[in-house]
Amino acid sequence: MSLRTSTLIRPEGRWWGPIGRDERAWVLVATVWAVTMFVMMQFVWPAIGRQHITFESYRVAPAEFARLADAYIAEHTTGDEGGIPVVQPEPGDVYMLTTRFQFRPMLRLRKGETYRLLLSSNDVQHGFSLQPSNLNFQVLPGYVSAITLTPLETGTYTLVCNEYCGTGHHLMLGRIEVVE
Repeated sequence: MSLRTSTLIRPEGRWWGPIGRDERAWVLVATVWAVTMFVMMQFVWPAIGRQHITFESYRVAPAEFARLADAYIAEHTTGDEGGIPVVQPEPGDVYMLTTRFQFRPMLRLRKGETYRLLLSSNDVQHGFSLQPSNLNFQVLPGYVSAITLTPLETGTYTLVCNEYCGTGHHLMLGRIEVVE
C-alpha cells in the first residue's frame, strides 16, 4: 500500500471529474452576469447616465506645462480668492496646474458649454476628484490629462486631491463654479 501525502504528486486518473449540476449553474449565472454588465457599461449607462467622460493623456515637460498654465492664467484671470486666481474661460482648452497643495486656478465655467480641461502636476502625483459628481482622475508630473467635460448643472463643485501628496494633502482643495 502506497501512502501519498504530498500535494506535489499528480493524482492518477481523471481527478477533476465531470462538472456537477451546481457548478454548471454557477458558471451559467456568472457568465450571464458578466455579459449583462458588459452590455450595461458599453451601451445602457452612457445613454442614460452620461457616465463616459472623454479622456486622453500625453507626455509634457513639467516646466513647459507650468509655463503654459501660468501664461493662460495671466491672460484669463478675472479675480482672486485667497491668493488663487479665478478664471472664467471661453469654451475650449483650459489649463489647470496642480502643485503641493493647491489646484490653480479656480474655474468659473458656463453651463452647457464644452471645455477641455488640461491638467498636469509639476511636483508629485496628485488626484483630481470632482465632487459631488464623483469624477476621479490621476494627475501625474510629466503628463497632461485632457478631460473633455460639459457642465449640465449650475452650482459649486469641490476639487479634492485623492492621491496622498505630502503633509498638506488634507488641505488640497479647489473649486469649480458653474454659472448660467
